Parts: sequence; structure tokens; C-alpha cells
Amino acid sequence: MKTLTVSEVARVAGITVRTLHHYDDIGLLRPGGRTKSGYRLYHPADLETLQEILFWRELGLSLEDIGGIVTDPGHDRTNALERQRTLLAGRALRLQAMIEATERALVAHREGTTMDERDMFEVFGDFDPADYEKEVEERWSGPALEESRHRTSQFSKDQWLEVKEEGEEVARSLAALLAAGVAADSAEAMDAAERHRVHIERFYSCSYEMHRGLGDLYVQDPRFTEYWDGFEAGLAAYAHDAIDANARRSTG
Repeated sequence: MKTLTVSEVARVAGITVRTLHHYDDIGLLRPGGRTKSGYRLYHPADLETLQEILFWRELGLSLEDIGGIVTDPGHDRTNALERQRTLLAGRALRLQAMIEATERALVAHREGTTMDERDMFEVFGDFDPADYEKEVEERWSGPALEESRHRTSQFSKDQWLEVKEEGEEVARSLAALLAAGVAADSAEAMDAAERHRVHIERFYSCSYEMHRGLGDLYVQDPRFTEYWDGFEAGLAAYAHDAIDANARRSTG
């Protein structure tokens, strides 16, 4: 495989030259060579790294998180590709389920029928808030619960879906870091934990100590553990440790 110029790489990869320049500027993907005039030249190994970067981007990781993975001295490309394949396959299954659900919704709409509410929303998961209403009252009664109810009462369906996707994006990001062998107390994992805390603040004000308490719940309550480990085995414990590390970082 020959070396390629930045414009040639941009064309074959379907990204912009500006993106490649940015990747170079932040040290994420530095071209392996330069022309005598100083123009970037990309070697086959550079293209392999770019391919891996684009796979991680598809999985929702930030450039900072990806940088921590691909520049790690112990980085294993085979292991990374295997984990990406597993995570992308899971994404594909979920998207297929979503496609089938929209097909059913279209049929019902065209026929003028109303879908059963469970059939309507089963694709979004088997969590039913009503099942936990009493427990929520007992364990979380107080300002946070009232604040959450006030905020969520104003959510539209689109907002609920947006919040759900945002939460899953953070979970996928942590899962990818775990799969790549990135330590839970690394800057990348703590940053992902911080994004999770900010996500929780969509519902109520979440201090670092409160966030740490949620992290404890993720490993103490089998239902939460099952949710997190559904993204990647051992993710509940990893998220707990990343949340704890992020809370410690906040205190300096």
C-alpha cells in the first residue's frame, strides 16, 4: 500500500482534511511522513490507526478517550478490533430491533389501530418505573426525588429518548474503555464518569458525594449491576471505581 496525501486520506476515509489536521494537532494521529515541502504523508500503519479511531468514534467515545487508547504503549490492535466488533454487533442488534419496532408502528398507524403500550415501548428496555415506585418513595424521598419529578414531568417523549440515548452513550464509552484495558482511575475514565454525573443532573442536582452513592448502588443492587454489565461484563464495578476516582479528583 502506497503512502497517501492528506487529501487522498480524507477522500477514502470519508472525512475532511480539516479533521485530519485536527487529529494531527492534538497528537491523536500524526502522519508517518512529510514531503520535502512539509505536506503530510500517511503510511499504511497510519491508516490502520485512523480506521480504529473511526470505529471508536462510531461507538461514541470522545477524542480524548480515544487518544488514551490508541497512544497507550500497551495498546493491542487485535484486542481492540475484537472489542469493537463485539460492541458494534450489539449496536447493530439494537438498531435492527428499532427498525422492526418502527415498522410495527407504521403498520399500526396506517391501519388506524392503537398499539398496546407494552408493545409500543418494549424495544426501549424492560425497565418499568411503576415496578419501583414504592421503593423510590422509601429510599429516595426528599428534595432530589421531588426535583426529579418536577423536571421529568415536563419531558416530552423526544426528550425522554434523548436522555435515554445520552445515558447509554456514557455507558458505552465506559464499556469501551473497560474493554480496551484503560484503568478506572485514568483521566479518560474519570472524564466519562463526570459526563455521567452531568447526565444525572438532567434529573436533579447531583453532588460528587451523591454520585458516589449512586456508584455504590450500581454494585450493591443486582438490578443496577445487571443493567451496567449488560454493556460489558464487569462494567458496574468499573463504573463504580471511575465514579469514586472522579469524586476524589474533584476534591483535589
